[in-house]
Amino acid sequence: MGELGAKLGLDELTGGAAGISKALLAEFIGNLLLNLFGCGACINIIQGSSAPPNIVLIALAFGLAVFASVSAIGHISGGHINPAVTLGLASTGRVKIARAILYIIAQCAGAAAGSGLLKALTPDRAAGTLGTTGLGADVTALQGFGIEFFLGFVLIFVVCGVCDPNKPDSKATAPLAIGLTVTLGHLLAIDYTGSAMNPARSFGSALVANVWTDHWVYWAGPIAGGIAAALLYVHGFSAPAVSTPPRYRSVAGDEKELKRLDGKGEDMA
Repeated sequence: MGELGAKLGLDELTGGAAGISKALLAEFIGNLLLNLFGCGACINIIQGSSAPPNIVLIALAFGLAVFASVSAIGHISGGHINPAVTLGLASTGRVKIARAILYIIAQCAGAAAGSGLLKALTPDRAAGTLGTTGLGADVTALQGFGIEFFLGFVLIFVVCGVCDPNKPDSKATAPLAIGLTVTLGHLLAIDYTGSAMNPARSFGSALVANVWTDHWVYWAGPIAGGIAAALLYVHGFSAPAVSTPPRYRSVAGDEKELKRLDGKGEDMA
């Protein structure tokens, strides 16, 4: 395969075709469910209603969709369900380039399928733009980029924290923590940017509804924020590796220290 192929992760594609196929399918389904249920909550199905959107309902729908998906497929693909997460982890070497590219393709395809299903299952009078993300009144594209940057930042910062290999105890609550972070982002930013936090989620809605206004914001913002958060966490906040107590390091250089400690009557068991 060669050194370059190994660095790009091509060996993962040829050596474990079944594994990568399952991972791609998992990412596809995760994003399908996200757009189907999350964007579905954005649609007001009451004909003729002029009531404003229920921000709490939408925030919980997206957060719970992420929580459910990560819980279901996390052991298969890592439960990225978001190109910003994938590229953030790729920037730190946790994910190889080849896998990252395939993940992003699967995520975007799944999001488009989810939005397509939503359109097919929703009455025309209620479908609207299928929950596409867009900038709020008087919000500039630069402000939207900044908001999406920090939405991506907080999400990937939490992802890195709960998935830190030196913090095994946090893995049990990882899906809940990630889902609640998505809810947090939506509670803040729905009125400003629609709170994408996820380029694939925005892409799926935009593709099916054919609405591309300021679409670059929803790719550049979360991805830049995600990469910044991943690099900051890995190089500044990673949990230290658990060191082995001297009693269990059976090397000659430790014998004097072990005898000294044993002589003091210390219980090292």
